[in-house]
Amino acid sequence: MPAAEVDVSPGLVRRLLAAQQPDLAHLPVEVMANGWDNVMCRIGDVLVARLPRREVAARLLVHEQRWLPVLEPRLPLPVPAPVRNGQPDLDYPWPWSIVPFLPGEIAARKPPADLRDAAVSLAGFLAALHTPAAPDAPMNPYRGVPLADRGATVTQNLSVLGSLVDHGAVMRVWEAAAAAPTWGRPPSWVHGDLHPANILVHHGRISGVIDFGDITSGDPATDLSVAWMLLPTECHDAFQNAYRAAAEYVPDDHIWARARGWALALSLAFLAHSADNPLIAEIGHHTINAVLA
Repeated sequence: MPAAEVDVSPGLVRRLLAAQQPDLAHLPVEVMANGWDNVMCRIGDVLVARLPRREVAARLLVHEQRWLPVLEPRLPLPVPAPVRNGQPDLDYPWPWSIVPFLPGEIAARKPPADLRDAAVSLAGFLAALHTPAAPDAPMNPYRGVPLADRGATVTQNLSVLGSLVDHGAVMRVWEAAAAAPTWGRPPSWVHGDLHPANILVHHGRISGVIDFGDITSGDPATDLSVAWMLLPTECHDAFQNAYRAAAEYVPDDHIWARARGWALALSLAFLAHSADNPLIAEIGHHTINAVLA
């Protein structure tokens, strides 16, 4: 995990609330999660403070502040669109957000009870998201780009993993996916980091999608890779059919070939950079096994 560049504590959050959101300052504050990019602190029962712990994450948080309120009204699942935006203050150097608390556990720890229902729900969410992006939508050099652009990173991650993966099998799948025709339509909105740790499950059903820091425009195949991360093979047809029925465009077979390639590339990245994160490592193992099966 990257080292934090700023120490984000409940005490800091309380001071920021007192200075900038005094009507919330009386509420209890406790750390809920400490991730690669952000610290999440529960504020009372219904709100969460989201504070970057390093500078690169602050730039991503601004994208969430700008675009999630625009996208939220048309999405069929709850997302953490900021309800208040905080400013640098009290020696804390970056913007920060207050977002709604979304109930549920991440799908990486508690999968949906009915995976076919989950396939349809997730496909409907992605079809609603994957509409033409605004001209000034964020650009992300790592997500939404032509799949072949990730070739050097795939090779690098393979070298890190050594004998932990079957290089021949990986390269056969990768080369076939990278050879598929590129996305030929206007850039689409793309979540950019859609894996089972960013999908919430409540009462057995998918209840929300979180962490839009990598939101970008480009090839929606990046997000469709979630099928290999979350769903068993027997649910892929339900996922594809539901997406095809709800999408504004007609997806062709090439998008699914690229999606499989994205799943492979992301699984290698998860495995190569998760020495201190067993949850992400497990997602990586599951995904590469599904891709190569």
